[in-house]
Amino acid sequence: MKQSVVTVPILRVTGDRAREQDFVAVEEPLQIRLNGSDLAITMRTPGNDEELAVGFLHSEGIVSSRDAIAGIEAGDNSISITLTAEAAPDVSGQTRHFYLTSSCGVCGKASVDALVAAGCSAPPRNTPRILRAVLQRLPETLRSTQAVFDRTGGLHAAALFNAQGELQLVREDVGRHNAVDKLVGRSVLDGRVPLHDSILMLSGRISFELVQKALLAGIGMVVAVGAPSSLAVETALRFGLTLAGFVRDGRFNIYAGEERIEV
Repeated sequence: MKQSVVTVPILRVTGDRAREQDFVAVEEPLQIRLNGSDLAITMRTPGNDEELAVGFLHSEGIVSSRDAIAGIEAGDNSISITLTAEAAPDVSGQTRHFYLTSSCGVCGKASVDALVAAGCSAPPRNTPRILRAVLQRLPETLRSTQAVFDRTGGLHAAALFNAQGELQLVREDVGRHNAVDKLVGRSVLDGRVPLHDSILMLSGRISFELVQKALLAGIGMVVAVGAPSSLAVETALRFGLTLAGFVRDGRFNIYAGEERIEV
């Protein structure tokens, strides 16, 4: 199994100078292959690679459920996924390839209108519903699970909670979009999508593509310790998704869907 953390020599400068070893998060490329053809390369933290590949394919509208997958084969920094004959897209003329960075995923590749064209539907209006006090506890619960972040300070985390504030699943990665893809991929493999009763909690900011991934997975609430972007807010308002940012220090801002949060 590949390491998610390695040690590197550093010169630590405080009051004095000292040569030490420090932990850093691993970032390596992962080649995603679909039905024998190269599809995407993503920069990620090794671990849960099958989940990452399945989650990415789900966010691209290629895989909708576990039943669509005939086989998954892991190689050295590669994942090959074979779809069933019924689910397999026609890739004979496939010229679209993705390169995903750990900072932004497939930057600028989609829009709110593209979500509508892809048939993305609004999540159920009345679920999940969460109490203010429960919502305020989510960041502390998430932070307590970030084992690799504690050693490196270099990873993003994403987690699924239920409305009672109970942690369902958590993943870490150098890419915030990768962490979400791993969550969604695991949920697809477990047959849990759509995730109508789950809350997505993010350790950083909320970008459009993270709202996009949440909507495609059927998630109705996204909360984060950081700020949302303008397009993230616009998308949440358009699709009726609850969006809360700056969830920390006993406060938060609701940008959309306030009816799901009992304040």
